[in-house]
Amino acid sequence: MERIFDRIAAKADLDMKDVVTLLSLETAGAEYYRLLYLARKQSEESFGNRGYVFAQIGIHAEPCSINCKFCSMAAEYYALPNRWRKSADAIIENVRQLAAGRVNDIFLMANADYPVEKFIEIGKTVRQYIPSEIRLAANIGDFDAPVARRLKEAGFTGAYHLVRMREGIDTGTPAEQRVRTLEAIRDAGLELYYCVEPIGPEHSYAEIAAEIFRARDYHTGAMSVMRRTPVEGTPLFGNGTVSTPELCKIAAVALLVVRPSRSMNVHEATEMSLLAGVNQLYAEAGANPRDTDDNTENNRGHSVSAMRNMLENSGYVVD
Repeated sequence: MERIFDRIAAKADLDMKDVVTLLSLETAGAEYYRLLYLARKQSEESFGNRGYVFAQIGIHAEPCSINCKFCSMAAEYYALPNRWRKSADAIIENVRQLAAGRVNDIFLMANADYPVEKFIEIGKTVRQYIPSEIRLAANIGDFDAPVARRLKEAGFTGAYHLVRMREGIDTGTPAEQRVRTLEAIRDAGLELYYCVEPIGPEHSYAEIAAEIFRARDYHTGAMSVMRRTPVEGTPLFGNGTVSTPELCKIAAVALLVVRPSRSMNVHEATEMSLLAGVNQLYAEAGANPRDTDDNTENNRGHSVSAMRNMLENSGYVVD
């Protein structure tokens, strides 16, 4: 452990064995808290005391044919009480409220079956109502290089995308297809928001480490880790979720390995996670694949003010 901690202090790249060793630390031991300290120190060096609030709008509640085994919108186990699509006017009102709340980035989220043409059209429309200093990100299914370029032309500055845990086993998408989208995002000059997710108790540390290294390979500026939220009625509900200390450990390791340039996030937000160097949190509205309320702001989704308060209470400055 001393050798690994020395490498962290020297800003040297860690290898797979190092990362699995860190992820294997007991969450009650002194070395665990040393890891959190090193991650928080890295956060201060990289981000200063700057905190960020991102906001995501789920723009529709409809079944998705990808049938991820953890998702409330999977067609085979649809768990939301209603089905709807937000109008452009409703989305504009959402983004106006979020911009007034001084969020840093706004995400529009749609599942893999939402028409891409419609999504691009909505993005182009709502971009006009978002101040230029606020970034606009797309969180949608897989897409190719021409679509990536059109997203950028429509005013999107980035995209949230990743290879999910056990992609192609717990999801209906081959990992190779997800990688092609990652490459399209990179080649179009869009900012990539990467997340290791959805992490469950059954995932090995080697699996988690592999996705952390993937994020490093793509030079991710906005990094995140997310634990799986059990959604009743989905096949993975009985597997449960990882503990908050475990999630904090994974976040700390991801921060130290990836060394993102702009922000580190953990999902869903907990006060404890900020001890691990997390400086960015999400507010959410609309449909959410981790929720059984089709308007997550009424249930799991946090408000902008709650996320600002959590960051400020932890010593971060949120503009």
